[in-house]
Amino acid sequence: MSSFSDLRDPVVSVLTYSSLAVVILCATVVVAHYMRKIFVRILETDADGNRIKASQYSFLKHLLTALIYILGTGLAVSLIPPLRSVSISLFAGSGVLALIIGFAAQHSFANIVSGIFITIFKPFRIGDRVKMMGKDITGVVEDITLRHTIIRTFENKRVVIPNSVISTELVENANLIEEKICKLIDMGISYGSDVQKAKQIMREEAEKHPLTIDNRDDEQKANNDPVVMTRLIGFADSSVTLRAWVWTVDQPSAFQLGCDLYESIKARFEAEGVEIPFPHRKIVS
Repeated sequence: MSSFSDLRDPVVSVLTYSSLAVVILCATVVVAHYMRKIFVRILETDADGNRIKASQYSFLKHLLTALIYILGTGLAVSLIPPLRSVSISLFAGSGVLALIIGFAAQHSFANIVSGIFITIFKPFRIGDRVKMMGKDITGVVEDITLRHTIIRTFENKRVVIPNSVISTELVENANLIEEKICKLIDMGISYGSDVQKAKQIMREEAEKHPLTIDNRDDEQKANNDPVVMTRLIGFADSSVTLRAWVWTVDQPSAFQLGCDLYESIKARFEAEGVEIPFPHRKIVS
């Protein structure tokens, strides 16, 4: 018959290892927390507005945090004899379970791999203004994690997109390579209005706007080409369509520039007799 001390030793051993496992789990949480704080501090001091560094640091922060949790949890489980034996048995003899887990996790692995490719090849970075063409989602990239990318829309909503999805979509990036942008200003005037006068008004209003920049090269400047080019681009049912190509520094400036120019050009058209028509229809009974 076993003595009380013989029974007590395994129990004490299990309790000791369980306590150590709890300590390891707590240490894992603490280490992961401070690791994230370190990366946030590095991002604040070293990135200095660099979107490439911000994206890399953010992805690396999520990756290292996940690895810390995986290693800490695995070490804690391996210290408890009952859990260790159960885990060994599961891993050794459950091929079907591994197959099921593999199928269940294939999307997660695809997201992780896609996130790594996004970080390496940088089709977009944190802070970039992007538009997903197929899904009509427009906003600013706020974060890139192991699983997903977060886009903050201009309505201050967050759209969470799996990395495997966004990596296969057509993405329009307003900040890739350079941020300056050409804003297209389209105006329709009546067929009886003076086209040259209307083009001149559009050019003058655009060139005097403080957000307009001179994007001409040396050859265009030597030829005295205008800062803002205006052209007649087509005929509609009741109007002639004119377009002005106006350059500015970035996407937010382009939005403000467009709003201001539509207002000021309309006011000039009204003051100088250039008609902006509306559709006319004759119903014959």
